Amino acid sequence: MHMLSFDVEEHFQVAAFWSVARRREWNGLASRVENNSMKITELLSEHSTKATFFVLGWVAERHPELVKRLAQQGHEIASHGYGHELVHTQTPTEFRQDVRRSKRILEDLIGKPVAGYRAPSFSISSRTPWAIPVLIEEGYRYDSSIYNRFRGATETGVAGAGAYLIETEVGTIWEVSPSTMNACGLQLPVAGGGYFRLLPYAVSKMFLRSLERQGSQLVMYLHPWELDPEQPRMEGPLLSKVRHYLNLSKTEQRLRWLLRDFSFAPINQVVQHVRYIFEKQGDRSHATV
Repeated sequence: MHMLSFDVEEHFQVAAFWSVARRREWNGLASRVENNSMKITELLSEHSTKATFFVLGWVAERHPELVKRLAQQGHEIASHGYGHELVHTQTPTEFRQDVRRSKRILEDLIGKPVAGYRAPSFSISSRTPWAIPVLIEEGYRYDSSIYNRFRGATETGVAGAGAYLIETEVGTIWEVSPSTMNACGLQLPVAGGGYFRLLPYAVSKMFLRSLERQGSQLVMYLHPWELDPEQPRMEGPLLSKVRHYLNLSKTEQRLRWLLRDFSFAPINQVVQHVRYIFEKQGDRSHATV
């Protein structure tokens, strides 16, 4: 089974346009996340597909009915942290408070445990060796924050993507890395987001089919704002503007094609299946941090 996920955040919260001044403006900026998220659920419903929605706690506080609606439709609700702070900009204590706060907000809304976490901008890395143990201690069952893009398999210890077990001194957690494809010794990103918008869909499909033939589980991600070509334009570095606004008008159709060509399930459903096989076979392939 392949995995499809969406990082639920406002268009003005992306890290590429981050500044202290803009952060102060958040409460006064026009929200577009609810309509964009509902557009996604309509597409998913047309293809009888359920997905994982990594929701910011900040968004959940302001749009509680959106979170409840997503859960009622059978989608998995997971945590994207509270305020879209990059993990390496926080202390371990601040990070713990952030992921605990988000988890509590979401669980209070949906009435059941939240199993998964994804860091803003995939910002868990070798710079934050304390982050994974914190997630384990805070009750998360899987993480989807380690994106091995543009790195060699020898650097990461785990090539490609999919679900694999991480062992730490405080316990274990499943890591679900977005899909990458090995080329010239590097893991090239093909999982979604800006990369999905950059490449023609035929090229993305070719890469994804190749991974599928190799037996890899696809782990795809997008953001609600990527289906919103009419969103207000923000000022920022030229490269950030190109990356953020590139091909927004094409994302919706490409998502339709993706749902037509591949079968997806929520991340937690696939992790539970992998965990069952892992325990049944006694497979001990894992990574250690």
